[in-house]
Amino acid sequence: MDKRTRSSLFRQRLATAMEQRGLTQAALARAVGVDRSTVSQLLSGDLPRLPNVHVAAGAAEALGVSADWLLGLSDRQEPAAELVAAAMTMTEAPRSLVDETIFGWHREAAGYKIRIVPAHLPDMLKTRDLLQWESEPVHGRTAEQAIGASEDRLAWMRGGHSDYEIALPLHELATFAHGQGLYRDLPRDMRREQIAHMIVLHEQLYPTLRVHLFDARRLYSAPITVFGPLLAVLYLGRNYLAFRDRGRVETLTRHFDALVREAAVPSRDLPAHLSALAAEAGL
Repeated sequence: MDKRTRSSLFRQRLATAMEQRGLTQAALARAVGVDRSTVSQLLSGDLPRLPNVHVAAGAAEALGVSADWLLGLSDRQEPAAELVAAAMTMTEAPRSLVDETIFGWHREAAGYKIRIVPAHLPDMLKTRDLLQWESEPVHGRTAEQAIGASEDRLAWMRGGHSDYEIALPLHELATFAHGQGLYRDLPRDMRREQIAHMIVLHEQLYPTLRVHLFDARRLYSAPITVFGPLLAVLYLGRNYLAFRDRGRVETLTRHFDALVREAAVPSRDLPAHLSALAAEAGL
């Protein structure tokens, strides 16, 4: 960006910030500690003028904006301290099957691809019976609330608001089908119904919904959700760690894409894999 273009952008942004803040030229000059004529010259389009460091920093502080934004070095208007604070946040994750915080992020990212590595089977793909079974040890929400929230999210998917891509470890489905680990007390007929339900959903929603199975012995992933370019969320159990800065979101997006590239079972083969798994488990 040449000096004339940068000075024009600075002039526009300075005027915009003054209007948003309700500051006159005289008030801004007093806040920065310069003559009113200095501010007037910066706002004038007669000559390409840029402020010195003292004036740029003072104006940014007085206007509550970033000096980088005023100078055209950033598209984010917020001051650096606010950007850092907003770049990473810790949010409580209630002990419920589907909570409103993460569903709110789904709505915020409408129109973008949403990439998910779930902690277990994806809530949005579960049957009502499975949600009922899982709700028993959960406190603070009824089973019907959990089921309703899950069905709301599935309805959101069916509405075509976003494409969903899910990467699931191979062993998670195998453990489920055989009734092992977390699912050791889950009745056989409920496991059979759940696998059939996933096959039907995949056939109905593909390619808006894509589910890939990766081998965790080759690539490991913690539970994450990437909401387009907006934010990426790491699930810690009792909390969500949410990142909004572009660098971290892109890093977690590349991590997810690697899981898809290395998938042992790509999405197009999921129905056949589920059928084979059900037969192997005697379902």
